[in-house]
This record gives sequence, structure tokens and C-alpha cells, in this order.
Amino acid sequence: MTADLRADRAGRPLKMVLDCDTGVDDTLAILYAALHPAVELVGVGSVWGNVDVETATRNSLHTVHMAGRPEVPVARGAAGPLTGAPAVFAYHVHGRDGQGNAGTGRTVGEPVAETAAEQIIRLARAHPGEVEVVAVGPLTNLALALGLCPELPELVSGVTIMGGAALAPGNVTEVAEANIWCDPEAAAAVFRAPWPLTMVGLDVTMRTTLDEGHRTRLAAGGTIGGYVAGILDHYMGFFAEAAFGERRSCLHDVLAVAVAAGTLVPTLAPTVRAYVETGDGPTRGQTVCDLRGMYMGFPTQDGARCRVVLETDPAFAEAVVDLIQTAGDSAVPLDREEQA
Repeated sequence: MTADLRADRAGRPLKMVLDCDTGVDDTLAILYAALHPAVELVGVGSVWGNVDVETATRNSLHTVHMAGRPEVPVARGAAGPLTGAPAVFAYHVHGRDGQGNAGTGRTVGEPVAETAAEQIIRLARAHPGEVEVVAVGPLTNLALALGLCPELPELVSGVTIMGGAALAPGNVTEVAEANIWCDPEAAAAVFRAPWPLTMVGLDVTMRTTLDEGHRTRLAAGGTIGGYVAGILDHYMGFFAEAAFGERRSCLHDVLAVAVAAGTLVPTLAPTVRAYVETGDGPTRGQTVCDLRGMYMGFPTQDGARCRVVLETDPAFAEAVVDLIQTAGDSAVPLDREEQA
């Protein structure tokens, strides 16, 4: 089910801070947020995860400039987990450049001086009760922001994450999804905080995919669509081997943006108690969601704050392709910069 705007905003776009470890699917998420009229993108933060934080920052800057939104501030965030443990990256999924080895290699613009955590706090204070934080990478920046500003849950409208798995299997371990597994301690802090939390996890993101037909349609659009078609090639190859047995790729991060904005309305999303396992055993990084009420239609749970998205319309991929295909041409050159 889709909708044009969330009813409780009375037609006003949602002020959104988007926190990304900008690989291929994050690029689509930034484009969606930058281009869709239901979203007022007020800031982008970068974080380690899919790629190192320097590459994520460069890719985030490149994407907002490509979309013709150079005024959107991009802040560099955390380079590794909250505990100081070594960072682990997913270059095999997103390419060495985080753009499916098909990016331009260009540096466009500069990040702002503040950190991604500081930017979240500043924007929340500037627009109390209006900003939704959408985090689609490891939750390190958001946990750092909580540490710096304990009253942050009172200042934001809510938090939406792409991460976790309630009923679906994990994609790093049998039970853990990548964004949570990368920094379970940070994720645990985010799940404990007293704000409305929406978890858009593998239960729905593995079921909403792009295929070669979508890629062909994107390539037939303007240069933005052509760029996206190019970076999807490597990404689809990974999923063909690791998940689907055919060339399809997930729309992980776009779903979180769309659910937050109200342009994708979940068909099943109970609010339940949830926490993150931080032990060192085989369940490290698991999102444990109390779904015991499913046989009674999910009655209200005391103390529940986490809306867990379990079902959405898989045809939503069509809307994403339509938006990007019709976006026209990039505001910056997309020819590949020669490397010295």
C-alpha cells in the first residue's frame, strides 16, 4: 500500500536526517529522499559500514549534488564501532568505491565541519518535534548523538532504521542483519532509548527487489537513471550468487525512507518490545522482537516502542524506478574521472 503523504503532517513534507554508509542501496535512498516531494531532506550523515567513512562521505556528497541538492549538508560520522573494535566493510557487495565499481571517482563538494552526531542534534534542536532520523547503516552516529544529548528522544519526531530481522533469517549470521551486527552496542542503545522506533528489516527488504527489467528502464531515463543502472550491475551480481540465484537486488534502504515519509504504508507493522543481543555468542547482533501476540492480532504490549514492519507492498519497486527514471539529468558530470 502506498500513500502520497502521511496524514498527520497535513500535506507537509517530512523533515528528514538521513544517516548512511553510502553504498549502492544508500545511493538510491538518498536520491529518493532528495527527489520526492514528501521529504524535506535537511541533512545527510555518513558512517562506516558498507564502505569506509571517507568513501561513504564522498558518495553521499556526490549523490546530493547529482540530484541537484548541493544545499543539503553532509556531515562525516563515525569510522568504526562504538566500542573501538575494528571496522568490517562490505566492499564485496558494493564494490571498492561503494558504487558497484562504476562510480565517477569524483569528489564533489565538502562535508560540513560538525560531525554527523552533532548535525543530528543541531537539526533536532532547530526543529523540535519535526525531524525524523532515518538511519540505514550501523547505528553508531545515532548512539553517539544520544550520548551527547540525552534529551534527543524528546526533540525528534521518531527514528526509522533499515536494520534487523524479526522473522526472517539474518544476512551476516543465521540471526543477525548487517547494520545491527556491525555495531550491536550502538544498536542496543538506540533500541533502549524512549523514542518511537520503526524497524524496517529483512522481513520486507529481502522481498522488495529490482530486476534486469527495472535496470533497463532506469538506463532509458536521464543520466541519473543511467548512473543508477550502472552501479546496480555489480550489486545484482552479488545477490544472484548470495541470495536469489538470479540477477535481482534488494531495495533495503529506500524502504526505510519511504516508510518514514509515509509514501509506503506497511500492511502489517505491530508495535512490540524489542532489544538487541550484545553478547559474544552466536546470537550477537540479533534483534529480538516479542511477536508472541501474533496469534491474537498483536494486542497492545506494555512498554512497547518498536514498530516492526513485517509486510509491505513488494510492487513498491515500481514507484522507486519511476521516480529515478524521470529525474532527468545529473547536476554534475557523470563521466569517470581519470585516476592518477
